[in-house]
Amino acid sequence: MKNENLYNYILSIADNSLILGQRLGELTGHGPSLETDIACTNMSLDLFGQVRSYYQYAAKIAGDNRTEDDIAMLRKEREYVNVLLVEQPNTDFAYTMARQFLFDVYHLLFLQELQKSKDLTLSAIANKSIKEVSYHLRFSTDWIKRLGDGTEVSRQKMQDAIDGLWTYTDELFHQTEADIAMAQEGVGVDVTKLKEVYYNKVNAVLEESTLQIPESKWFQKGGKKGVHTEHLGYLLAELQYMQRAYPNMEW
Repeated sequence: MKNENLYNYILSIADNSLILGQRLGELTGHGPSLETDIACTNMSLDLFGQVRSYYQYAAKIAGDNRTEDDIAMLRKEREYVNVLLVEQPNTDFAYTMARQFLFDVYHLLFLQELQKSKDLTLSAIANKSIKEVSYHLRFSTDWIKRLGDGTEVSRQKMQDAIDGLWTYTDELFHQTEADIAMAQEGVGVDVTKLKEVYYNKVNAVLEESTLQIPESKWFQKGGKKGVHTEHLGYLLAELQYMQRAYPNMEW
């Protein structure tokens, strides 16, 4: 493939939104309130909308007659390169919002830099997505504060969620070969430069929410290289069912 690094780089961005969008979609009809249920469903749709643009571009670069659906739905588990954070399950509403918040802070910082890309397609997708992701961050931040600075029970649940998910945050700033190559060409984002501002922003919200900042320096990684937790296989089984059960289906 002529532009293999660019293709792989696009997947590394898109897979995060695909998997997180699927996780949020699982809440449809199961949210703690109607308004929150609809909000989470809409955020899921936002992420899938962004994903379509990325995968359409990836299919064009691949040039081998694969479609956006093929790339999104018909890869094997080890071929997905999303970070481990986004595949973590909806253990409870605190975990769902903590996962969302920890990714949203990163996602907005990332898109703000990606809009400067020399690749006009990636820049355009980033520009279009920033407004949506800005809302996602406001929504998840509000829930961190509401639960963290709420009742004793809600604060403990949110603290447990932050403590449980913290181990997956450092992977956001790991670089693959494609990441490095695209950053050097001015196409991609050097995510290592986002790390300090990311943790500053996250820590500020946690402190305002009366939550403790985890002290653990032990982090898990592997998702960007296709090594995932057990949760991804179950998620993909549901995500891919229709495409695999009815090949070449058309609506």
